[in-house]
Amino acid sequence: MLCVTRAMFLGLLLGSYCLQNAVAATESGDTLVGARPNILLIVADDLGYSDLGSFGGEINTKNLDSLAGDGLLLTNFYAAPTCSPSRAMLLSGIDSHRVGLGTQRYYWSEAQKGRPGYEGYLNNRFVSIATRLRDSGYHTYMVGKWHLGYDRETYPSARGFDETFALLEGGASHFDQRGVIPVAAKANYRRNGKPVDLPVDFFSSAFFTDTLIDYIEKNREDGKPFFAYAAYTAPHWPLQAPERYIRNYRGVYDAGYEIIAKNRLDNMKALGIMPASLSASPGPPEYPQWRQLSSAQKRREARLMEVYAGMVEALDDNVGRLMAYLQDSGQLDNTLIVFMSDNGAEGNNPMDITAGAQTNEQWINDNFDNSLENIGRAGSYVSVGPGWARVSSTPFRLFKGFTSEGGIRVPAFIYYPKLELAGRKSGAFLSVKDIAPTLMELAGIDPKIDHYQGRKVLPMQGKSMLAWLQGKKISVHGEHFTAAWELFGRRAIRQGDWKMVYLNKPWGNNAWQLYNLAEDLAEMRDLSKQYPDKVKSLTEAWQRYVDMNNMVVPDHVDIKYTNGIRHYQQASVPE
Repeated sequence: MLCVTRAMFLGLLLGSYCLQNAVAATESGDTLVGARPNILLIVADDLGYSDLGSFGGEINTKNLDSLAGDGLLLTNFYAAPTCSPSRAMLLSGIDSHRVGLGTQRYYWSEAQKGRPGYEGYLNNRFVSIATRLRDSGYHTYMVGKWHLGYDRETYPSARGFDETFALLEGGASHFDQRGVIPVAAKANYRRNGKPVDLPVDFFSSAFFTDTLIDYIEKNREDGKPFFAYAAYTAPHWPLQAPERYIRNYRGVYDAGYEIIAKNRLDNMKALGIMPASLSASPGPPEYPQWRQLSSAQKRREARLMEVYAGMVEALDDNVGRLMAYLQDSGQLDNTLIVFMSDNGAEGNNPMDITAGAQTNEQWINDNFDNSLENIGRAGSYVSVGPGWARVSSTPFRLFKGFTSEGGIRVPAFIYYPKLELAGRKSGAFLSVKDIAPTLMELAGIDPKIDHYQGRKVLPMQGKSMLAWLQGKKISVHGEHFTAAWELFGRRAIRQGDWKMVYLNKPWGNNAWQLYNLAEDLAEMRDLSKQYPDKVKSLTEAWQRYVDMNNMVVPDHVDIKYTNGIRHYQQASVPE
């Protein structure tokens, strides 16, 4: 485990003090090379809360677990219900409803179309963390999934990144250039803004790692720090991984959902992540239990999770390669690493997506081989389904796309050899919006600006964690904090331990439901009738959130996903 001596801690505090007094110098271009840390931001795509070993999972994630163990494990960290809103908040420090991702592209309600904050791409109302760091003397690199803009004016290079290799869409094949929706049947990759085709030996996690290492190494000798955004596309569907990883999990998941979920929860309790008295959410009755599946369905379901686990282990191996490079080149000790998933585990069915005029179902059936023997290979296109997404979300309710805990509470940690809280776990409430102001302050940049290059910009809404990370006895958000989420009309508002959730049927009742997370993390006991005054106060807080962010919330939830219900119907094969 890493430890911090008194001298190291005092040095960090002194360095922070000096950097804060040098903000004007860094903003004007006089860089403080060597004084500021490198920053590596690693984002996994659709990784569930309990998938990593350090969060209770059985998947071999030794490299990420080592970083988490030597860093600060964040057990109460929140993102958005889906990917692009989370990434928008990550790079801006501002609620997604203000910076262009109030909803995802293709999923506008009629009232949202044309409204500021609902563009479906990162708008120009703010300044990204990459721009601020680049202006202050950082090299800025981005590899992997962008999903925040689709033309030159909204590419990563227009948001502050010097060198990029970006997938514009929300996902793609992990072995070749096939896309995931018919309107982008060939995935659109851009290297420094220019269209590019993939090499024949492409595998996403390995290629993104190689590219990022190349970018960092090319400029290493000039002494300037780097900010690197490693936006991996694993384990987002389609489920694909090299066979050497898949075979490590043959038979592991034959026991089924309930047993694997119980084992994970037992591990969480042993690790001190979850209370010993906690019972996990059993999942909604719309989805079958393992015993209700036919033997053919069980074989298929087990294979899906074998491939998923292989994808996660492959991601971990490539993070390990990146760490080895930083260690061997003498950069790791001066690199702060933030790791997170962009949302909860994915349980939706990509067959049900409508993007443009055509649905995915016929396109997938016409172009991919999803036979049991082919699952996991380049020509397959499958997702893990709601049964295993519930396991990945253990102990929480539901998964990606929902504002319940399973959709928005994600695995995260911060690693930095000079971190005062290294080797610990924290249950403090933290948000994806807090990352940008924290990293700016660490780099000696004032996150509080309202104008940039002569134009007015939105102020950051996230809170810097720096003083807290340095060991000061403060709360980032305060004991009575308020936080809220909304996407596709699904809503949540939280104040302290109290949380209200609004979900559409059959997952909710098209009305607010109230939970006390201190006693009911799995959101199984609706207390709205017992505490009408709490419902009233939280409803008023919700309206303040809507007004503050100029939101357009659909009256009726109209989701293009059926949220996995058809997954089992499509997987039904004869005995």
